[in-house]
Amino acid sequence: MVIKVSPNTFDVVILGAGSAGEVMSSQLVSAGRSVALVEELRVGGECPYVACMPSKVMLQSAHRYHEAVDTNPTSQDHDAAFHHAVNLRDEITNHLSDQKAASELQASGVDLVRGRGRILGPGVVGVGTRELRWTDLVISTGSRPITPNIEGLASAPTWTSDEALSTTQRPRSVLIIGGGPVGCELAQIFARFGTTTTLVEGGAQLAGREQSQVAQRLAEVLRGDGVDVRLDTTAQQVQTSNDFARVQLSDDTHVDVERIIIATGRRPTTDDLGLEALGITLNEAGAISVDAHCRVNDHPHVWVAGDITGIAPFTHTANYQARIVVANLLGENRAADYTAIPRAIYTDPPVASVGRNVGPESSNEGLITATLDLGQTARAAIDGHSNGILVLTADPKKGVLVGAAAIGPKADEWLAEASLAIRAEIPLSVLADVVHAFPTYGEAFEPTLRDLNDQITNI
Repeated sequence: MVIKVSPNTFDVVILGAGSAGEVMSSQLVSAGRSVALVEELRVGGECPYVACMPSKVMLQSAHRYHEAVDTNPTSQDHDAAFHHAVNLRDEITNHLSDQKAASELQASGVDLVRGRGRILGPGVVGVGTRELRWTDLVISTGSRPITPNIEGLASAPTWTSDEALSTTQRPRSVLIIGGGPVGCELAQIFARFGTTTTLVEGGAQLAGREQSQVAQRLAEVLRGDGVDVRLDTTAQQVQTSNDFARVQLSDDTHVDVERIIIATGRRPTTDDLGLEALGITLNEAGAISVDAHCRVNDHPHVWVAGDITGIAPFTHTANYQARIVVANLLGENRAADYTAIPRAIYTDPPVASVGRNVGPESSNEGLITATLDLGQTARAAIDGHSNGILVLTADPKKGVLVGAAAIGPKADEWLAEASLAIRAEIPLSVLADVVHAFPTYGEAFEPTLRDLNDQITNI
């Protein structure tokens, strides 16, 4: 039996309709290019449906519930509060339907091709029985959760972070494996909705390589919410019975829980893409290496954007790389600069950082740091928030800021000042002279920047 294929020719074929794919396809079509966008799951990727948006809705709902119970303990009703949050989450995520996003793209002129795309050879992608021919190919297939190799885990009641953020169930108890941003956010969500929560992290601190003082404050916040935070601890074995899983930990203890949530990170989705047909190999991190223009080395018509590059895997990075790719496809010569990509953990209070996050050991690299407890600001006194900190890092030779990290109310918003300062390499002498409105958390920059500037003067 001969399968009849339907050949189509496009200026650009994009594999993956996540954040980057959406941005690129719509902008390229607006510029007059013909575009085929290939997606097996949802238009928009994971962020709007099972990641960024639902997690922030659940965190905000948990925060409001937490405040309400603090004010009036008789208002405590974990199940009712959780289900109210779930209903709001499902409205925001359109009940996991991408119909609206898909329709808008198609109306703009994008040829949305549903299915798994595979590279068949130079200039050709196959999707089911369709054969898409391209002048330029963009790969933006995102990433997927990593499942750790733990004895008994495969038969245990587990959720990935995606499943935990789309469930309608409130478990009585959970163990979260992984103390990165996702693990910390999920820990606070479930703990504040009354779930007995244990968070295990194999490293010496939460939040991976983030500034150690900030990570320590984050652990204090989660413990204050009732989370059993265990550092330098890993899950060794899981035994499952009818209604719970017993997790044996490396600290010679065990925890009995109703659900295990896996938050041990993600890896680029490169399986069965047919990269070998173009001679493209993966780097040590399992990602596709790109040059500063987001072009695959030695492949002038193959581009990559988003998590699959392995560079700062955030939605805002994917959107930035998408704009870089579009500019180059439209004839510009634009290079990406990753020195000031912000990072955030949206707990209450949030953690925010940008640039290089280093501690006292930074002196070995010739860098200097300055720290301020946010409790010293007038705004913290007004709001009643004392558990916050700001750490700034500078390069004294260049006289510029190179890193900033904070935990505190709305830190994810006001730390943007540091992003601009780092990206533009504004001299510390200028930054130290900037005036902030009183009373704001942004005032924390003033004494800290003056401290850095004084240190440089005295070197």
